[in-house]
Amino acid sequence: MTVGIHPAREYRRRRDVSHSLLTHCVKLNALNKKAAVPEGLKSAFGAAVRSRRHRLDISQEDLAWRAGLHRTYVTNVERGVCNVSLETISKLANALETTLASLIVDAEHVIGRRHDVPVDILLVEDRPDDAALACRALKAAGVANTIRIVHDGEEALEYVFCSGRYSDKYPENHPRLILLDLNLPKVGGLEVLKRLKADKRTRPIPVVVLTVSRRDRDVAESRRLGADAYVVKPVDFDGLRDVIPKLDLCWLIFQRPVQQAAGA
Repeated sequence: MTVGIHPAREYRRRRDVSHSLLTHCVKLNALNKKAAVPEGLKSAFGAAVRSRRHRLDISQEDLAWRAGLHRTYVTNVERGVCNVSLETISKLANALETTLASLIVDAEHVIGRRHDVPVDILLVEDRPDDAALACRALKAAGVANTIRIVHDGEEALEYVFCSGRYSDKYPENHPRLILLDLNLPKVGGLEVLKRLKADKRTRPIPVVVLTVSRRDRDVAESRRLGADAYVVKPVDFDGLRDVIPKLDLCWLIFQRPVQQAAGA
């Protein structure tokens, strides 16, 4: 669930990008040569290729060998940073044991699922009521950034590391802040925190732990593992007001001054 995206605006974005994708493929078919591909379409194609490759459980090197392409080129295709020709797309489709049409459909699905929409704040909370309170507190603080809500530790790790159900997400679209509940199903909050801080790609992301008590022994452990701050649940405006100044959150978008929200 993503909060902060206007439904009508997002529908128009998906419609326009999907139309552009099909139009560009028609042009490729007519020209049968390399052409400048819009960034969003490159990313969608790359995510579709990466997702198919993961389903087949093959490496980029294996895919490159199957398709008769250089591994570096396949890497750049998956990253969405290079142009592709109809011939190349066909080679990749054959190597991925699918058709060109199916690969295009996969790319459209990537656009539709919005996994690559940049998210500023990732909220990891399994209780809907607590998640709603946290979103309400952020709104009360005037924070207008995009928020993504995931409901267990396993999904949080998949989202951040672009695996499992989020294997088509662009790897560099990391959240800028993670609000992490400690009592999570499937994978506990402390284990999620441990993995985030153990990986150099995600270590710089500020993590604010959500805990039921300041005296919770898990608070001390989360500090040891590298948590940047903690907020006692249920999350409210006062808790966020105390935490925000301690973090380097210059990217936050405020709809109104925090002081005004405090007096409301």
